[in-house]
Amino acid sequence: MASLRRIKKDIDYLVNEIVSDCYLALYFHEDKADAIVGVIGDAVNMRNEFFEMVNHPAEKHNKSLVKKHYAFVRNELMDRVDGLFDKLSSVVNAKNE
Repeated sequence: MASLRRIKKDIDYLVNEIVSDCYLALYFHEDKADAIVGVIGDAVNMRNEFFEMVNHPAEKHNKSLVKKHYAFVRNELMDRVDGLFDKLSSVVNAKNE
């Protein structure tokens, strides 16, 4: 099992990648600023949720359940990060009307 410090660094790194891509998109697509800022807000909320999940596993004394919990956290993290990148991509690629 990876250390909590490593998992938290991974969470911070992935959220930082989302936010930096959002700022880059904001630079090129100023007309879509509200939607891009919304993606940044979603990323920050996601980071806080994952830190809460990592800091407080449901069953601390059962190693098997703890291992399953952190595996779930990692899988969920990757799914949600992909979802936010997809959301940013759809915002950027949307036609202006």
